[in-house]
Amino acid sequence: MKNIKRIKDNIDNLTTLWKTVATPLLSYHKNDPFEFSQIKNSGWPNRLWFREDITEENLPQILETIEKNPGLVIPYWDIFESNSNEILEKNGFEIRNQLVAMALKLDEKFQLENKFTFKRVLNEEDAKTWSDIYPLSFNYVISKETLISNYQNAKFYLVHFEEKPIGTLTLFQTEDIMGIHGVGVIPEMRKKGFAEEIMKFAINEAIDADCEYAQLQASALGKNIYSRLGFEDLFRITNYQLM
Repeated sequence: MKNIKRIKDNIDNLTTLWKTVATPLLSYHKNDPFEFSQIKNSGWPNRLWFREDITEENLPQILETIEKNPGLVIPYWDIFESNSNEILEKNGFEIRNQLVAMALKLDEKFQLENKFTFKRVLNEEDAKTWSDIYPLSFNYVISKETLISNYQNAKFYLVHFEEKPIGTLTLFQTEDIMGIHGVGVIPEMRKKGFAEEIMKFAINEAIDADCEYAQLQASALGKNIYSRLGFEDLFRITNYQLM
């Protein structure tokens, strides 16, 4: 399979973020052959993930865990060439959304237009503002308590335009990989090139942190922006939820 190292880096960055932010809130659990993180009063990360391919034998354990922890989402990495996602689909799981994992080899920094202020979230007031505007972009909540417990573990940014908070960004580094997460712009400020400018800031920060690659998971809404900036497709993530 092509880009095996990039694929592993992408999954490692994403799942390590889920584990990291949930751990201070006692919400991360390892239960071989899978792990899961579920934070109360928050819509994220709330994931149950595997390191290997899913098998029929895993199903009873999955269903028992979800019964005790309703709302967990299972990301299926489309890397095994086995169609094992059919096990989920035959047992009551439905597709919640699909994302494309992408990677960018970091090179030269971008020239920014300096129309935005990027403020790292380091206090409760900013954490509340970030938590309030995030669902306007993503239709689910990340609780302010999640941010407050993780100021030093991940970099959460509020993006201001003309002194008004209009967007969010999360950066999370694993080794020489910078994960770019939660790039959101409130609906009334979309289609103005704002998300692309936020991405350029994020890429510049990754270069300043001596990272070799930037990695992300793209929705259909953002994929064209990332492709235009040079990100290349790695694999597809299909998120399943038990209905």
